Amino acid sequence: MQTFDSFHLKPFIIKAIEEKNFTQPTAVQEKLIPLIQKGKNIVGQSQTGSGKTHTFLLPLLNQVDGTRDEVQVVITAPSRELATQIYQATVQITKHSSIELRVTNYVGGTDKQRQLEKLQTHQPHIVIGTPGRILDMMNEQALKVHTANYFVVDEADMTLDMGFLSEVDQIAGRLPKHLQMLVFSATIPEKLRPFLLKYMENPVIEEIKAQAVISDTIDNWLISTKGKDSNQLILQLLTIGHPYLAIVFANTKQRVDEISDYLKSQGLKIAKIHGDITPRERKRVMRQVQNLEYQFVVATDLAARGIDIEGVSHVINAEVPHELDFFIHRVGRTGRNGLSGTAITLYDPSDEQMISQIEALGISFEPKEIKNGEIVDTYDRNRRKKREKNKDELDPTLIGLVKKKKKKIKPGYKKKIDRAISESNKQKRRVARRQDQRTLRKNKKNSNQ
Repeated sequence: MQTFDSFHLKPFIIKAIEEKNFTQPTAVQEKLIPLIQKGKNIVGQSQTGSGKTHTFLLPLLNQVDGTRDEVQVVITAPSRELATQIYQATVQITKHSSIELRVTNYVGGTDKQRQLEKLQTHQPHIVIGTPGRILDMMNEQALKVHTANYFVVDEADMTLDMGFLSEVDQIAGRLPKHLQMLVFSATIPEKLRPFLLKYMENPVIEEIKAQAVISDTIDNWLISTKGKDSNQLILQLLTIGHPYLAIVFANTKQRVDEISDYLKSQGLKIAKIHGDITPRERKRVMRQVQNLEYQFVVATDLAARGIDIEGVSHVINAEVPHELDFFIHRVGRTGRNGLSGTAITLYDPSDEQMISQIEALGISFEPKEIKNGEIVDTYDRNRRKKREKNKDELDPTLIGLVKKKKKKIKPGYKKKIDRAISESNKQKRRVARRQDQRTLRKNKKNSNQ
């Protein structure tokens, strides 16, 4: 069993790891940290919750020289929340260093002028931020990234989806030609490949399969919305179970608005998070959620990848996500650190194919419904497919006779058809018995030889 000691990290990093109660590396850390330490360019494909952030932070921070007043590491993330998470994780590690390691988080919604003034006196050792703000600071001729040795693009597929790949491209174009580049992504879309080919020569591409698709501490329920009002169902689910903290996920900003407005009209206090919420408002809402001023959060998938809320007891998928990965990211908000959680997915019959695809990942659902104000077990939606066919199968000739029987014909002819069907079934049974006897005699003969 590998330990963090095998990575030969500096004492201040080991101290930070112990403070976080990390006992042994995750699969992605065990696989990629040694490769990063060897200076390899890497494309790492792994899911949320795999320990990816510390996979690149630990070996890179081990190389940062606090005596050099220059940028050494640049890390981009597609959202303010993700960048802030990485920043907080970096600060937690670097605070134990005896030599000051300057870490700066450049994201929208922060005081740009103040950041520009600070850059006049000192350059940060580690630059973290959203692509747009980092590029903005570079264009102001304030942030000097030409000295960087390492460039990390986190959540590359999300960066592409949100339209920030152009900014990342421009940042990469101004970095030294000979630097180590690390790209992390849950998926590798085809549109991302030209960027990877442009900047990464012979990268090591590693896909780290999750040991379990979702935590075994999560109850994974499936509830049909057929003939029901999904908004009312969500209201019932939030009020019946009395969740400690629940996140309701929807596919679009418009649907998040609809759900939020309905729940507010029913007297619930709702925190709403999606891309149209202003940065300042989003930051304020997130702080209130962390302080448990809200019990219910309604959000888009941006939040599933961009926020880390502690103590989520329930996740409700108001609709089946368009991407399978989003399902895993959503459900992964609960059942963390060994705690129990409940994930509830509402589905319409038109979602059947997507539900089957999710099940193909090895995820099983418990069918549930709401009855008399309680969440109870219900029948499996595939029960008809699973039901054994006990009826004797008819051959094509007899099928024709059965069809004739359903028509208005003479009684004597109906009896004739009945006899033909009965005789056919008897004949099949006789053939089957003879076959069984022949097999038995053959086996007996072989055993006596």
